Amino acid sequence: MPAISFEFFPPKTDEQRAQLDHAAEVLKPHGPEYASVTFGAGGSTLSYTGETVARLHSQHGFHVAPHLSCVGGTRDEIAALLDSYRAAGYRRIVALRGDLPSGMATAGDFRYAAELVRFIREYSGDHFHVEVAAYPETHPQADDALRDLHHFKAKIDAGANGAITQYFFNPDAYFRFVDDVHKLGVNVPIVPGIMPIANYSQLKRFSDMCGAEIPRWIAKRMQAHGDDAASVRALGAEVVAQLCRRLLEGGAPGLHFYTLNRARATQAILQQLT
Repeated sequence: MPAISFEFFPPKTDEQRAQLDHAAEVLKPHGPEYASVTFGAGGSTLSYTGETVARLHSQHGFHVAPHLSCVGGTRDEIAALLDSYRAAGYRRIVALRGDLPSGMATAGDFRYAAELVRFIREYSGDHFHVEVAAYPETHPQADDALRDLHHFKAKIDAGANGAITQYFFNPDAYFRFVDDVHKLGVNVPIVPGIMPIANYSQLKRFSDMCGAEIPRWIAKRMQAHGDDAASVRALGAEVVAQLCRRLLEGGAPGLHFYTLNRARATQAILQQLT
């Protein structure tokens, strides 16, 4: 089995916490390298992020990687978070620029993820293994693909150890991205982000927001199943497992699953890969 990791988001209600606990219990036996936890926009779920990371670490026994975002954070606030994460025994960070929420006036002390990575290195040395984001289909706000590649290189040059990609369904986009950054001298592991398909309308909404392309053949086959949730899940597991096999055969160093705090769709893919 390849190296795998899972992403969860901070639950806000008791029902959501129970759902997270169930997903963690079901997925833990697959032996993930770590679990990452997303960061609330503008600090809106900042306390939930810390709670969720602690829950996954102490209650479920995961190695954890809190997401850390530039948005809204001062140097002192981010330094305090780094101190608390170090004291708790965490060894990984996912460093991101983040998106400025509407109505929020200031982006904080850091504008770009490369600046955040540099600060983590200056403040905490090599204590944390730092992952950053990569965009095989180009960041939706990038001026062009070449400039996006150089932005990515800047994050690695600032001290990042590796990267996790935005999800995608076209493996050639990933392989091309890896080849392109290798030509720029980037040689860190770039782990594909994998989005299980459990609900096609939700996936389409996410993809429209983040710029991930859903190939026409997948869209048409999904639409053919309409409201038949079981058929959509079965097709989704088959399509995504096929993508994972292609990525691993092509040299991808692992797989990072965006679980959406649910186990079934991710579990179905992993069962096809074993």
